[in-house]
Amino acid sequence: MKSLLPLLLAATAFAADAPKLPPVPTEPLAAKGALLFSDDFNRADLGKAWGPVVPTFTIEDGALRGNTTKLDVPAKDGKPAIKGHNSVIGSDVATKDSIIEVKIKFAGATSLSVEFDDRAFKGSHYGHLCLVQVKPNAVILLDQRDGGMNEEIRAMEGKPEMKAERAKRLVGRGITYPIAPALETDKWYTLVLETVGDQMRASIDGKPVAYLKSSGIAHPTKSKIELNCGGHFGFFDDIKIWNASAK
Repeated sequence: MKSLLPLLLAATAFAADAPKLPPVPTEPLAAKGALLFSDDFNRADLGKAWGPVVPTFTIEDGALRGNTTKLDVPAKDGKPAIKGHNSVIGSDVATKDSIIEVKIKFAGATSLSVEFDDRAFKGSHYGHLCLVQVKPNAVILLDQRDGGMNEEIRAMEGKPEMKAERAKRLVGRGITYPIAPALETDKWYTLVLETVGDQMRASIDGKPVAYLKSSGIAHPTKSKIELNCGGHFGFFDDIKIWNASAK
């Protein structure tokens, strides 16, 4: 596999076009505890552990394949418009602090994400809490609970008088680290996401690439993990989820 040293440098250096990016901690945030869940997808069917949220996911050649099939459809013949959505699949694995390891391959996908939700939590849309999204040229970390998916902040959208307050509330709730050179679409990469207290740290093939500290990450009941594929035919494989503690 191609060396990811340039990727590490891009993630941790203060680039001219992104001078405010904080450095990513070089050492892990978390220590592994008990293994809570694992799946190698070496079977024909999804099985009971995974529940489709937004279609479509299938098993192909021993890996989980996502394919966005809920596409934008304009209003027509008296029927309302349909807004497209990335394909999403979830499993009920309850965590607070955790380490998630999963192999990803883009193939034709534009993004691949790992997300935490708590459906019983009504303060954010659909209980969204936080996520890591990987694109070929960037890694994005989001606090959704206290950021863009927060119901109070969502209610401010489209209201000019709330624009400044909304922008203030969103400060520090998400961060994007560039990747250069871009990840290759036909190669497998190992993504690791550490979530400890109010901090998240992402690594790709053992190299730290992104870091975010934000209050919503500390949500104590992360009751569901979801895998998200943007675009056509992205892959996940060999997922493992551990309880974790701060180092």
